[in-house]
Amino acid sequence: QAQLVESGGGLVQAGGSLRLSCVASGRIVSINIMGWYRQASGKQRELVATITSRGDTEYADSVKGRFTISRDNAKSTTYLQMNSLKPEDTAVYYCNADRVYTSRGLIVGPWGQGTQVTVSS
Repeated sequence: QAQLVESGGGLVQAGGSLRLSCVASGRIVSINIMGWYRQASGKQRELVATITSRGDTEYADSVKGRFTISRDNAKSTTYLQMNSLKPEDTAVYYCNADRVYTSRGLIVGPWGQGTQVTVSS
């Protein structure tokens, strides 16, 4: 079974930067789309950014120009570089993959456990 594990969250002052990482494991053959989502306290989970296996990216309007998503297919890893952080970026950030092809079959929509990002003003 495929697993996604995030890391890199923490506490940072407004204007600072953080880099999140998400590693997929479990006899991975390939992953279609990888993405980052976030959920602030009391709010619904929302899309932050996605990246296809070819490197095509999409971003939420609220993070365009500040966040950059990337991936290393050979390492089954995606990254989220977050610059110019704002207090409203405070949330639990989750990694997601829409389809994970493993040697044992297809895994649809696995999620990581989340990593907390807190931006102080």
